[in-house]
Amino acid sequence: QVQLVESGGGLVQAGGSLRLSCAVAGRTVSSCAMGWFRQAPGKEREFVAGVNRSGGSVTYADSVKGRFTISRDNAKNTMYLQMNSLQPEDTAVYYCAVDATWRYGIPTTSGAYDYWGQGTQVTVSS
Repeated sequence: QVQLVESGGGLVQAGGSLRLSCAVAGRTVSSCAMGWFRQAPGKEREFVAGVNRSGGSVTYADSVKGRFTISRDNAKNTMYLQMNSLQPEDTAVYYCAVDATWRYGIPTTSGAYDYWGQGTQVTVSS
């Protein structure tokens, strides 16, 4: 069974930083695009950042561009999200996702992803 485990969430003051990790067990992810999504109370789940299979291309939502950095270490089967200059509007449950369909690009819709983590809560206080 494929399992994705997020870690690194927590409570932080506005302007602070957090680093999320997503460790994947049950399959290698070197052939898979991966992404981060988030969902705040009362809002739709939204795309945050994605990285292609090799790590050579990344895509960010406009709301986080310049503040968040996505990366991956295929040798460790792990993806990361470095979040800087956090704002209260970043408060959400953050989900790690793996796209099992081989492709060159980076999907930005949740329906394209096949495996999901349980989510980790990020809370940013003002």
